[in-house]
Amino acid sequence: MSKLVIVESPAKAKTIQKYLGSDYEVVASMGHVRDLPEKRLSVDVKKNFQPKYDIIKGKEKLVQELKEAALESDMVYLATDPDREGEAISWHLAYILDTNDQNRVTFNEITKTGVQTGMEHPRAIDLDLVNAQQARRVLDRLVGYKLSPFLSQKIRRGLSAGRVQSVAL
Repeated sequence: MSKLVIVESPAKAKTIQKYLGSDYEVVASMGHVRDLPEKRLSVDVKKNFQPKYDIIKGKEKLVQELKEAALESDMVYLATDPDREGEAISWHLAYILDTNDQNRVTFNEITKTGVQTGMEHPRAIDLDLVNAQQARRVLDRLVGYKLSPFLSQKIRRGLSAGRVQSVAL
C-alpha cells in the first residue's frame, strides 16, 4: 500500500520522507500549481466574482507527474503549509488530482514527532482559509487591473497598483 504526501518545498519533502519511511512517497508541489492567468482579468464579475484558474505556465509537467503519482497511490495526503496560501494550494491540488479533500494534514513543526502527529490527524480542507486567500487574490486582480492603467495614465507612465491587499483591506 503506497501513500503519497504532497508538500510545498523539496527541502521539506526530503526531510519528511526520512521521518515517514518507505511506505510513503513525499513530493513537492513547488508552491502554487493553479492561479488566475496573467493576461486576463480572470474574474467573472457577473457570476459572483468567480475566479477562472489555469495551471501556472511552466508547471504543466509537474502537475502531470503529480497526477500520475496520485493514480499509483492508495492514499494522497495534502501536507502543504498550515496557512491560507498552503490551504489554497491543497484545495487546488485536491481539485486537479480529483482526490479526497478530507486528507489534509498539517505539521506545526518539521520534526519526527510533529510529522507523525500531523499524519495521525487528517482533516478536511478549511474552506474559510481557502476563501480568504481567494478573496485577497481576486481583490488584488480587480483593483490592480482596474487601477493600474488609471495610475499609469494620470500619474506616471508605468506606475502600477501592484499587490493591493493592504489598500483593499
